[in-house]
Amino acid sequence: MPKRNATAAVIGAGDFIGSEIAKKFAAEGFSIYAGRRNGDKLAPLVQDIEAAGGEIHARSLDARKEEEIISFLDDADKHAPLEVCIFNVGANVNFPILDTTERVFRKVWEMACYSGFLAGREAARLMLPHGGGKIFFTGATASLRGGSGFAAFASAKFGLRAVAQAMARELRPKNIHVAHLIIDSGVDTAWVRERREQLWGKEALDNPDLLMPPSSVADSYWQLYQQPKSAWTFEMEIRPFGEKW
Repeated sequence: MPKRNATAAVIGAGDFIGSEIAKKFAAEGFSIYAGRRNGDKLAPLVQDIEAAGGEIHARSLDARKEEEIISFLDDADKHAPLEVCIFNVGANVNFPILDTTERVFRKVWEMACYSGFLAGREAARLMLPHGGGKIFFTGATASLRGGSGFAAFASAKFGLRAVAQAMARELRPKNIHVAHLIIDSGVDTAWVRERREQLWGKEALDNPDLLMPPSSVADSYWQLYQQPKSAWTFEMEIRPFGEKW
């Protein structure tokens, strides 16, 4: 694979979307810095990328802690210039409003909004001296619509979208492409399949085209990366062709 003198940082490198993003950018020659809450769970991702000839540095990362974000991205940039930072922390929970505790609401906001602000700010701080970069945020249907039971999640995702918009308007003239990817679909993961079966029965899994493969999300981020400066997208929405919207 072609090697680049550049790093792509994936914050929230979970087993599905985050891992596929890391694999895609590694396959394109980037050195990968991958972080998630429990770094031990990154072992399969490390094995996959290294087996394919790629380079990855994996570690535990609590994205809600400013000092950890700063250290993680500083180390990534010291290894090779930080060119791409992808914020992919989840926090998708569903609680009736009367069951939404203060702790739940605050934790979801910290994970899905505040952590994104920290990641975006620190990535921009490192990219500006390099003359440019890419900062991408993972959004959801809840970024645009507060569904029943999603008061905590939607408010955090609304907030993350606002952070991304503000950053895009400020940093675009400085050659930093900030984009927000709205995934309007259940992603094909074990958790989503289990939840769909609980809510709607086994027949809810009969049509595989209603769930989005994590690799499709990774491909969409790669499309954003490849866009020329004359046609940068801020917000991209993706959904399977069978999804109602």
